[in-house]
Amino acid sequence: MIQRKIYNKIEAFYRNKPHKALMIIGARQVGKSYIVQEFCKAHYECFIQIDFIENPDYITLFSNARSAQDILLRLSALFGDKMIPGKTMIFFDEMQECKNLITQIKYLVQDGTYDYILSGSLLGAIFHDIASVPVGYLDIVQMYPLDFEEFAIANGVGTRVLAILKQSFDTKQQVDSYIHERMMQLFELYLIVGGMPAAVSTYLETKNLRRVADEQNAILRLYRHDISKYDAGDRLYLNDIFDLIPSELNAKNKRFILKDLNKKARFDKYYDSFLWLKNAGVALPANVVDEPKIPLMLSKSQNLFKLFSNDVGLLAAQYGGEIQLSILKHETSINFGSIYENVAAQELTAHGYTLYYYNSKKFGELDFVIEQNGKLLPIEIKSGKNYYRHNAMDNLLNHTDYAIHEGIVFCAGNIEQKQKITYYPIYMLMFLQKQELPETIVYDTDFSDLGD
Repeated sequence: MIQRKIYNKIEAFYRNKPHKALMIIGARQVGKSYIVQEFCKAHYECFIQIDFIENPDYITLFSNARSAQDILLRLSALFGDKMIPGKTMIFFDEMQECKNLITQIKYLVQDGTYDYILSGSLLGAIFHDIASVPVGYLDIVQMYPLDFEEFAIANGVGTRVLAILKQSFDTKQQVDSYIHERMMQLFELYLIVGGMPAAVSTYLETKNLRRVADEQNAILRLYRHDISKYDAGDRLYLNDIFDLIPSELNAKNKRFILKDLNKKARFDKYYDSFLWLKNAGVALPANVVDEPKIPLMLSKSQNLFKLFSNDVGLLAAQYGGEIQLSILKHETSINFGSIYENVAAQELTAHGYTLYYYNSKKFGELDFVIEQNGKLLPIEIKSGKNYYRHNAMDNLLNHTDYAIHEGIVFCAGNIEQKQKITYYPIYMLMFLQKQELPETIVYDTDFSDLGD
C-alpha cells in the first residue's frame, strides 16, 4: 500500500464520531477510491461500495429515491446480509454520476444506523444544479496526486532521513552532500513519474519508464473523455486549453494568451472553461497580484494567470517524445524551469496554499508569492546553475514600503543563506507547509465589568 497523508485525516474524522459524512474530492485517478477502500477494510466489520461508474444501473436505482428510508430499503435489498447497524460503512463512489443523492445524505446521517463516506471527481459537475447541499452534515476534503514527500516514502526513503532533512530545513543548515545528491536524483525521477498512483505503482513494480508513460497517457485520454462528456457545449475550448498547458508553460512569460486559442477570443467567453478545468482538478491556476501585500486575494487579477498541470508526470507525458530520457540526461533542450515551477505549484496547492505570482514593470516578476504566518513570502524557482540571479526578489526585499523581510529560492543547490534570502534544494518544497489552526481554540474572557 502506498502511504497517503489523507489516510490519517480520514481516520481522525471518523474517530471523533462527527455525525457527518465525509466527501473526498479530486481529479480522476488520484487514488480516492483506493484509499477509502483501505480505510474501510481496516476499521469496519462490513463495507459496502456503490460505484456509479462501474455500475451505472445504481444511478437510476438511487437518483429517484425520495427519502433516506427509500435509500436504506434499496440498499437492504441489495446488501441486506452485509449491513450490520453500527458496524457498517457505506461508500458512495463517483458521486458526480448521481449527484442528486447528495441531498439525501443529511437524512441518512441523521438516521445514524450506518456511517457514510463519499468520493467524487469534477467538483463543478458534482454541485452544479443541486437543490440543497447538506451543510452541517457533509465535510469535504480535497485529494491530490502524491506530493514529493509521499513519493519519497514510496521509493524507500526512511523516516530518519526525512527527519534529518526537515531539521536542516528548519535550522537552515546544509544537507550532507551524499544525501543531497541522492535526493536530487529522486526529484528528477519525480519529474518523470509524477504522483498519479497508477504511474507510481507501475514504476515501483517494473522500473520501466515506458510502462509509466503508457499509464500517464491512459489518464490523459480519460481526462479528455471527461471533458467531452461533462461539458459538451464547450469541449472544444476545454480541450484546446488543456492541450496548450505544456506549450504555454514553455513560453517565455508562461502566461495564458487567449489569441493562441482564437484571435478573436474574449476572456469572458473562456472563463467558464478555465474554471471547469480548475474545479475538475486537472489544472492549477495561479493568478497575478497587483500588489505584494496581504491579503493577496484583494489584489489578484481575474483575467491574467498561469495554468499548471495537476501532475508533473502527466505534464511530461503531454510533452511527448523522449522527454523522460532527456530529463535524466539533463539535456539543455528541455525547459527545466517550467517543469520545476509545475512541481512547485503542485506542492504549494497540496499543502494548502492558494497560488499567486507577482508581476510589475517596475520590479519584475516573482514566480510565486504566498501568505505564511501572517506575512508575505516571495518564492523563486530556479532550475539552472545561476540561481543567485533574482532581480524581482531583490527589488522587493530592498523596497521599504512593502516591508518584506525574507525570501526563498528553491534550486538545485544545497542550503545557503545570504542576507534576506535562503536558498533551499528544490526537493525541500515538501517542507513548506501552511500552518493549520489547532483543533481547539479557547478564548475565555470576562466582560462582567460592563454589567450593571
